[in-house]
Amino acid sequence: MIATKTTPDTRLLLDVDTGIDDAVALLYLMATPGVALEAITCTAGNVGAAQVAANNLALLELGGCEGVEVALGSEVPLEVPLVTTEETHGDQGIGYAVLPTARQEVSARHAVDVWVETVRAHPGEITGLITGPLTNFALALRAEPRLPELLRGLVIMGGAFNYPGNTTPVAEWNVSVDPHAAREVFAAYRGLPEDKLPVVCALETTERIECRPEHIDRLSRAAGAGGERVSPDDAAGTLSTNANPVVGCVSDALRFYLEFHRLYDQGYVAHLHDLFAAMVATNEARYTTRLATVDVETDSRLTIGQTVGDFTGMWRQPPNARVVSGNHPGECFDLMIARLSALARTRGADRRR
Repeated sequence: MIATKTTPDTRLLLDVDTGIDDAVALLYLMATPGVALEAITCTAGNVGAAQVAANNLALLELGGCEGVEVALGSEVPLEVPLVTTEETHGDQGIGYAVLPTARQEVSARHAVDVWVETVRAHPGEITGLITGPLTNFALALRAEPRLPELLRGLVIMGGAFNYPGNTTPVAEWNVSVDPHAAREVFAAYRGLPEDKLPVVCALETTERIECRPEHIDRLSRAAGAGGERVSPDDAAGTLSTNANPVVGCVSDALRFYLEFHRLYDQGYVAHLHDLFAAMVATNEARYTTRLATVDVETDSRLTIGQTVGDFTGMWRQPPNARVVSGNHPGECFDLMIARLSALARTRGADRRR
């Protein structure tokens, strides 16, 4: 079991569509001292919601953090048909990585009930971290409109502002899966105090978190697991032979992501969007933000899913988001390697006992 402080600095409620970068983010959170995972709620996105839940349970077991409630949420967006992206994340959502079926089962509670009941029970103490479509949170807001005031804070990975989309020319994946949910969420925050507004980690800064083969090798060496060679010259689907279970999982998951990005002419890199958002939620990442009034296009055939940000007050509406405008990728990877290598050493030692 990964130890946390008796009184954690950060109590997180995660909503995810796990996902390769969600998986790396979850491992990072398990390895970060002072972080307590209150629960994980699952939404359809990268893969279907049931597979998301299975991934989360298996990753928790891999990281030695069993007992965290994992709850299923919505299996479809609010209004548009579900589109998943197995070509980006693999049939099971974690690339080439294969994990045993977890012993823990999915919670009997629905994700909306987890959000509402957890935050009501601990007002001002829970930080929400959403790295998938915003469907579950939008439904939770319908059930409890006071969630923005009751949460300590909210971090969202999603959107693109004055920056190309990664799903359509203008839309980012998480928002494009359920643009109506995203629009409801941003509307719910309009007019709240600045410290209550969500921190939005959008593509223009998350795509700066470019994982490369050398980062995987550094992680493995820091974990005491030897070198981990991942090369663009390898045959597609080459699997890790690393004896450390955490390093092997991360390597096999990220290799798939590296190959995907290369296939779409982005280089042999992997954008770890959700890892950066997780580091924002734990207050371990340095970043800057700009206040904005954000809305989401839901009607246009050409631009559905586009996040539009008014940064200068043209709409004469109060801001409803703090959009990340700058970050430090090198520091993020140093932190990733430090945290994940510590987890890998612990789990490798546990396996040898």
